[in-house]
Amino acid sequence: MKSYQLIHQLIDLVDELEKENQGREVSLQDFIGFLLNKVGDPAVNNHSSEVRFGDNDSAALDIAYQLDNNIGRLFVFMSRYAKSYIKKALEGTPLQTAEDFTALAILLTHPHLSKSELISHNLQEKTSGTEVIRRLVVSGLVRQWDDEKDKRSKHIAITDEGKKLLFQVFEHTNYVGQIITGRLTFAEKFTLQYLLQKLENFHLEHYEKKTILSKEDLKKVATGITPHNGRTSDPE
Repeated sequence: MKSYQLIHQLIDLVDELEKENQGREVSLQDFIGFLLNKVGDPAVNNHSSEVRFGDNDSAALDIAYQLDNNIGRLFVFMSRYAKSYIKKALEGTPLQTAEDFTALAILLTHPHLSKSELISHNLQEKTSGTEVIRRLVVSGLVRQWDDEKDKRSKHIAITDEGKKLLFQVFEHTNYVGQIITGRLTFAEKFTLQYLLQKLENFHLEHYEKKTILSKEDLKKVATGITPHNGRTSDPE
């Protein structure tokens, strides 16, 4: 049985809880509270069955499976899965990357934007964002023109051809969205959406205010975060 080790761990935890309660019969609610407390204990080994990791360096595994590090790693994996699915959805179209698609989708919801606004909304660096816009212009999916007041600034808008293509692509990107959320229940999807939006609000503020521009900024921001448990996280 693949779950035998997990069952054994659960039995050990129930035994530990009973000892703490001096033999008093404990409820499921007691065990849930006890388990959540154990999971939040940094001294507890929370290594999961990550198929990519071996067991050669326990110190490295301890670092990898720290809660924040583990969540960050899973985010990276999810972004790579999503990009690979979106790439499949864009096959046979002039759109080469997920950034091409999101830039065009953003333009669909605005009469027009400046190039800098679009690049910012698309969460890109200036160089890569400019290249995305160049590809869209060359493909005839967007048009650009000089700002009447500032000739150095250019405005861009989606073309009818771009709109037509985008609605064709939406059918396949809808499948991507369904695949990304996997077999989550409706309630789980709402919970995930709530948590992701909360993270989006946090990161967008730092992105717009440009508060993280160096390695030193990483430490400054990280040490200033206070989780709901009242403890300030320590990145060191």
